[in-house]
Amino acid sequence: MAADFAQLFHGFTIAFSFYHVAIIVVGVLLGILVGVLPGLGAPNGVTLLLPLTFTMDPVSAIILLSSMYWGALFGGSTTSILFNIPGEPSSVATTFDGYPMARAGRATEALSTAFFSAGLGALVGILVITLLAGQIAEFALRFSSPEFFAIYLLAFCSFIGLGGADPMKTAVSLLTGLALGTVGMDTVSGELRLTFGLPDLLRGISFLVAVIGLFGIGELLLTVQEELKFRGVSSRIEPREIWVAIRRLPTYWATFLRSAVIGVWMGITPGGPTAASFMSYGIGRRFGKFGHNFGKGEPEGVVAPETADHSAGTSALLPMLALGVPGSATAAVMMGGLMIWGLQPGPLLFTEQPDFVWGLIASMYLSNIIAVVLVLATVPIFASILRIPFAIIAPIIIVVCLIGAYTVAGSSFDVWLAVAFGIVGYVFKRLDYPIAPFVLAMVLGDKAEDAFRQSMILSNGSLSIFWSNGLVTTLIALAVLLLAWPLVSSGLALSRRLGTAAAR
Repeated sequence: MAADFAQLFHGFTIAFSFYHVAIIVVGVLLGILVGVLPGLGAPNGVTLLLPLTFTMDPVSAIILLSSMYWGALFGGSTTSILFNIPGEPSSVATTFDGYPMARAGRATEALSTAFFSAGLGALVGILVITLLAGQIAEFALRFSSPEFFAIYLLAFCSFIGLGGADPMKTAVSLLTGLALGTVGMDTVSGELRLTFGLPDLLRGISFLVAVIGLFGIGELLLTVQEELKFRGVSSRIEPREIWVAIRRLPTYWATFLRSAVIGVWMGITPGGPTAASFMSYGIGRRFGKFGHNFGKGEPEGVVAPETADHSAGTSALLPMLALGVPGSATAAVMMGGLMIWGLQPGPLLFTEQPDFVWGLIASMYLSNIIAVVLVLATVPIFASILRIPFAIIAPIIIVVCLIGAYTVAGSSFDVWLAVAFGIVGYVFKRLDYPIAPFVLAMVLGDKAEDAFRQSMILSNGSLSIFWSNGLVTTLIALAVLLLAWPLVSSGLALSRRLGTAAAR
């Protein structure tokens, strides 16, 4: 533990350079813009920015991307409160009480409550990463190919058992992503797979192009169908009301602690920020001190989802750094960036690249403080963007997405591929198929396949290697349990209903 804190202090010497502070400010401002504009969002914003980081050193690049991520989360809260338009899916629950507060002339109170709750929630997530990342990485150094395959299998199955979406739809999304992840040249045999004679598919399908289409173009198509109209309230910030909101925050300490725990758990598991915010809001409504006022403009109804949202978004980086398993769609994009920069996410990252890991963790503390200050200072500016007609904003977003797809490999084929993924994303969203498992499978599919093949080579083709020791057996058993959990929970619910009916 003492060694971790020594590494953290070294990370602060890296993060507090003028260059990195400037990068944090730029990243947060870009993130707020991405969060404010409907149809973009954190995963797509990070994806569009990723090609620009290829010439940067990895530490600066990850600080820029993570800062954009924090800013996007704050930007989504701004539009939820002022315009009743969630800039991020995880900000939907904030609209339930944030917008009624703004309509009642309490916009500053709502925004201040949201931003400071979000900042405190993110701080809890960062503390969890600081305290646990090193221990988890040391433990993971015991892993070999069977254990890594078990971890990947556990990640896939946990989306089915804990993801919150329909299990069958989640399975379809996962399997589709796994299938697309096999396109191109097989790294083991050298054979071509699923290329259909197209030379452009020899290098496989870039997950960056897929994410741009799924999150950017797909979300925009959905927004166009819903005929989005911006109806905002005053975005003026009153400094006196900021201090009033800060003084009231301790009143909601129980809600804050409960929501932070929910957020950290949902971030480490693949539940993600969206599920965390809804779960926290629902539990707050049931057990909160002012839960009976939820939906009527209650500040506690803003504290609960915002705290959980940001603690989940932050802690989602923990499994990505320590195990190489991203806990959210944005973390999956960042993990792809690490591999592009030549870094291998996982336990060895802590021993081979300590400056990278601890520089990133230290920058999280600084970037979240800067994000709270900047978002309060720039609310009127970014809110004014939403008063521009959507007919003007939408084409600009489309052009930015297509340019981003082209810059990934300088291929016009990728542009058409992004459009195709945009249609897929639109269909998935319309039919309530989750997209996060799709992205996770594309990022981890080849790694899981390689781990499985290496395990088979070690065991001469025997599956018994996956229960050859207590660790891998436990991981596989948990994966099977999570895979079967929807059936188990349905069976338990049915038995309870039958028991109730028999008692009557």
